[in-house]
Order: sequence, then C-alpha cells, then structure tokens
Amino acid sequence: MAVKVLEIWDEVDDFLTSTPTPQQILAFRPSLPAQAHLHRLLDANRSRPLSTEEEAELRETLAVEQFMRRLKIKALAKVQG
Repeated sequence: MAVKVLEIWDEVDDFLTSTPTPQQILAFRPSLPAQAHLHRLLDANRSRPLSTEEEAELRETLAVEQFMRRLKIKALAKVQG
C-alpha cells in the first residue's frame, strides 16, 4: 500500500519541484499507471468491501487529487488575471 501512495506523491513532488508554470499545472495529469491504479481501487470499492490497506490507499490517493484540484484553482486564477 505505502509504495503506491508514495509513487503518486512522488509524481506530484517531481512535478512541483520542476517549477511548473500555471498553464503546466492546469495541464498536469497523473501517469497512466497511477490513473489505472486509481480506477482499479474505485472498481474494487464498487464491487466489494476494500481491505484496510486498500481503503487507506484510496483515501490518500483522493487526498492527492484534492490537493491538485486546489492547486489548479489557484493556477487558473493566475492565468485569468
């Protein structure tokens, strides 16, 4: 569990330490493997109860998504002036 959570945070950390422009922040998307992993967790959540590890992983992944949404809102405000 921790490995997958760290991978998505590492993606975000690497992206943010590259000093992206507001436009690049708006265009940011997680890697295809990260997106596929989230979809697997969401599908599993719909079809069966998640294990404690899966549930924690899903919560943390959604926290990363929420963080990026907030960042994108601020980037959009900068772009729009």
